[in-house]
Amino acid sequence: MHARKDSLPASILASIKNRRRRLDAAHPETKPRTEGTLIASYNVHKCIGNDRRFDPERTSRVIHEIDADVIALQEADTRFGERTGILDLNRLERETGLIPVPVDGMAKAHGWHGNVVLFKRGLVRDVHQIKLPGLEPRGALVAEIELERGGALRIIAAHFGLLRHSRARQAKMLVELMADRAETPTILLGDLNEWRLGDRSSLQTFQSVFGQQPNAVPSFPARLPVLALDRIMANRKGVVTAVEAHDTPLARIASDHLPIKAIVNLGRVAALTSKG
Repeated sequence: MHARKDSLPASILASIKNRRRRLDAAHPETKPRTEGTLIASYNVHKCIGNDRRFDPERTSRVIHEIDADVIALQEADTRFGERTGILDLNRLERETGLIPVPVDGMAKAHGWHGNVVLFKRGLVRDVHQIKLPGLEPRGALVAEIELERGGALRIIAAHFGLLRHSRARQAKMLVELMADRAETPTILLGDLNEWRLGDRSSLQTFQSVFGQQPNAVPSFPARLPVLALDRIMANRKGVVTAVEAHDTPLARIASDHLPIKAIVNLGRVAALTSKG
């Protein structure tokens, strides 16, 4: 049964209406990089594009386009058997300056359950690898980074499950984890696999810690994004601003998700850190 057009959320209708403008945009990847400290989240879909082609080089070019200071990747390792990293992280470091937050016990994998956090300038103070509850093997990587420009920031990079009940448990676990150090400026980013709103949505669980959610940014499917599966949110007002999709011709084909990105207010982070 198909929903009537007038019952669709406004964000979905807007994305459909803007499809032609998006596809006709001339080389938006040449747009100048936004000033400030940029964070991003990108489900790379194991480097398999919408053309069903496995192409890690193409995925790396999208990461290069984004030019983030901190970026969380999902599905950056093979999923079954002995997890193995897919990207050439040494080349990424040479070309972009991004280095991975270290993880333990994963000899060939880039990250933890496919979650990788890369950063350019700063010092990693602490790392935790969290196994999230649910039927599927899912995880979250928690890293505290001392930013070179000032202020300590906790990053929680997560990839939630496909099942609603699993997502509810996963969200609850992360909120309980944050209760230990609620004063730390924290950014949660990743593929939360949640498009629903209201009481049945796992996003509701985050209200107590993250407050009012930022405006939804559709990121899936990449060619015509109508669902806001990927999220960036902060536990302090004013820390994150200007969340948007990285919507370029290359990003539309390289994965089934568009990357999303936002600016971090380092002045706000530094002020909150000094109070803590």
